[in-house]
Amino acid sequence: MYKALKQGYFNCVLDNARLTLGFCITIVFIFAWFIPQFELDASSDSLLLEDDLDLQYYVETIDRFGSDDFLVITYTARKDLFKTSALNDLKQLRDELLLLPNVDQVISIFDVPLIDSPRINLAQLQDHIPTLSDQNIDIELAKLELLESPIYKNLLMSLDGDTTAILLKLKRNQEILDLEDQRNEIRKKNLNDDQTDIEKNLEQEYTKKIKVLRAQLLDRQQKDITSIRSILLSYEGEAEIHLGGVAMIVSDMIEYIRNDIAVFGSAILIFLILMLSIIFRRIRWVVIPLTCCAVSVLLMAGLLGHLQWRVTVVSSNFVALLLIFSLSITVHLIQRYRELHLENKDQSQRWLVMHTMRYKSLPCIFTAITTMVGFASLLVSGIRPVIDFGWMMVIGMFVVLVTAFIVFPAMLMLLSAGEPQQEDDATQSITGFFATFVQKHSFVIAISGVLLTVISMIGVTRLKVENRFIDYFKENTEIYQGMLKIDQELGGTMPLDIVLDADRKFISQQSFTINQDDSFAEDDFDDEFNDDFGEELNNEFILAEGSFNDLGATSYWYNNFRLDKVREVHDYLDQLPETGKVLSMATTMEALEILNQDKTPGTFFLSVLYNRLPLDIKQALFDPYLSADGNKVRFSTRILETNKELRREELLGKIRNHLTNEMGFEPDRVHLTGMMLLYNNVLQSLYRSQILTMGVVFTAIMIMFAVLFRSIRIAFSAVLPSVFSVGMILGGMGLVGIPLDIMTITIAAICIGIGVDNSIHYVHRYRQELSKESNHIKAMKNSHSSTGRAMFYTSLITFIGFSILALSNFIPSILFGLLTGLAMLIALIANLTFLPLLLKLAKVS
Repeated sequence: MYKALKQGYFNCVLDNARLTLGFCITIVFIFAWFIPQFELDASSDSLLLEDDLDLQYYVETIDRFGSDDFLVITYTARKDLFKTSALNDLKQLRDELLLLPNVDQVISIFDVPLIDSPRINLAQLQDHIPTLSDQNIDIELAKLELLESPIYKNLLMSLDGDTTAILLKLKRNQEILDLEDQRNEIRKKNLNDDQTDIEKNLEQEYTKKIKVLRAQLLDRQQKDITSIRSILLSYEGEAEIHLGGVAMIVSDMIEYIRNDIAVFGSAILIFLILMLSIIFRRIRWVVIPLTCCAVSVLLMAGLLGHLQWRVTVVSSNFVALLLIFSLSITVHLIQRYRELHLENKDQSQRWLVMHTMRYKSLPCIFTAITTMVGFASLLVSGIRPVIDFGWMMVIGMFVVLVTAFIVFPAMLMLLSAGEPQQEDDATQSITGFFATFVQKHSFVIAISGVLLTVISMIGVTRLKVENRFIDYFKENTEIYQGMLKIDQELGGTMPLDIVLDADRKFISQQSFTINQDDSFAEDDFDDEFNDDFGEELNNEFILAEGSFNDLGATSYWYNNFRLDKVREVHDYLDQLPETGKVLSMATTMEALEILNQDKTPGTFFLSVLYNRLPLDIKQALFDPYLSADGNKVRFSTRILETNKELRREELLGKIRNHLTNEMGFEPDRVHLTGMMLLYNNVLQSLYRSQILTMGVVFTAIMIMFAVLFRSIRIAFSAVLPSVFSVGMILGGMGLVGIPLDIMTITIAAICIGIGVDNSIHYVHRYRQELSKESNHIKAMKNSHSSTGRAMFYTSLITFIGFSILALSNFIPSILFGLLTGLAMLIALIANLTFLPLLLKLAKVS
């Protein structure tokens, strides 16, 4: 069966080369048709953990309290912000933004109620809500209120009064929201194993629809961001302006991905042409490998477009990787062909091509499979973009292997063999130096390996996952500058919500017990009302009493005693060095005290007040912080992302511990949520992902090597140099303080998968040489001078190719490229030094 298959392959590809290439061209054109559908994705959903239970609660929190996902425009006037001309410019900007078709809401200093400029009472507020846009507003008092208001200061206004914020909420897709609600209901059943097959299929159907709609929404939002920026650009003469927010970050990151793909592809293409020209000095050895690379990339890009599989920041370098891996295989094929041609000058082209492919088929197939295993290990990470990246590269490596074994021999068959080339480049001296060094200094190599392994292990124990999202971007990018401005002057960037539930006993009994210290008398009520509202409300006492019964009987938090506890929690959160702006019902109460002549409202008065407030005020002061039934209270907290002492896991633990152990809340009543928590969950999963991926790839490759070499000792020897190189990289990261992130966690699995490629080629050649000479030294030298040269070429190409990723604006991509390239060089050195020693110790025959 195997012989028949092999003979069929040679007959098809070698004897019908033109037909084979014509078929390949047709397939490429078919797949190229789908390349325009190739899409990019940088949404926040693409950076979250799959099946994160906290994500479900986060969605529920948004449904209950509303989303605070705003675009933030920071506006620092070049003159006094509260001068008439500056205010006119700012108002004009606000009005232009409001006219954009997909802007749902704009909140600026012109849109928020001012109740102390001058001070007004509740009755006046019901007639008219004063704002900065009013003709009779006192500008100086308004400035003072905006600077001192518990709500507006450090949120809409910087503490120095020089910078203000304009908050924009883009229109959401209601169809997406409805589908997500329906899908979440199905997923809840899955948590309890109550999901039926019909519901599973329905969940998949919803997911597909959501994916399509989100893609459309992302495209629309990118255009919205462009429109907003064009408006902002016309005001840069009057102010220093920065744009921030999730939608803006997503838009810019998509541009980074698009730019990275274009730059990496172009730069690596130019680099490959130069390297191939320098190394092989024949045009055929430039054209054939590049054709194999181009076919692989076009097929994969078309396939991703056809499957509507969006590329994220993690997988944005897949083009560069495909080019490098394709070239790695073709370089080994070229090197073997040249060796055969030099040794067999009189043989036909068919004989040379056939023996090249026959000799290299097994090692190339296994190198491709080991690389696929390396990427496949990423599927257990639990992080959606990393999983997608793993699948893309598994499929991509299969495409690269098939392309190389079809296009390479078919193109060669259209050319004559010509005169063989003498291999007289400097590579012979380099690999020869390593062979001599191994022969003369085996003890030094062994001791060095042990010492470096110990140092690496120490470094690995210091490896951390804590990193700042702002550090993912270069300082000259708009994302970095916008986050920095918002963080330092407008209350922080990363949202963290704390939700406190009512006591379970209260909920079950649905009764309201007034604490003795919180009791009130009818006289207190009369005094309070007469002082604040006069006789106008006496006729509404019945209405007020009914309202009180509605709120009082069902609300746990909306009373003086419990609001005091809210104030305690608020003050605790506010004093933490890692937090910026904190908003809660405590902030609402501070604002309401102004309406109550700077006096703390009593419980009865709070109920009446709630019913008397205009709807806009309720929506701004109550809805984001108090659930409709009054049994959940939310603290909206902003974390200072620029704080270099920020330790997310420690901060979350400290907050949870204080609320439960110090303040006495039962653990099941305390819920931490928000993007900060979800991002931290991703970071904390990196350790687990790193261990899982390394364990999976190491085990799988060991099994494959045992099958390939039929020896556990050889398998262990072959995989050890790659493990050593990865240990050096991870240990170095730990020693110099480079944290793991969603890109660098892929280094270990990828480097082991790629690094063992050279080991396979070397062991394969070493065993053949040993069978001829029966001398380890001669076998090593012959392997270094032949396969060692191809290893050197591919490793050098890989190193420089990955280093091109340093051109990215995304710091994790830069680190990924530089560290992976360095790991490849270390793996090369380890394969040329440690591997021969290990094979000798393993008594390879």
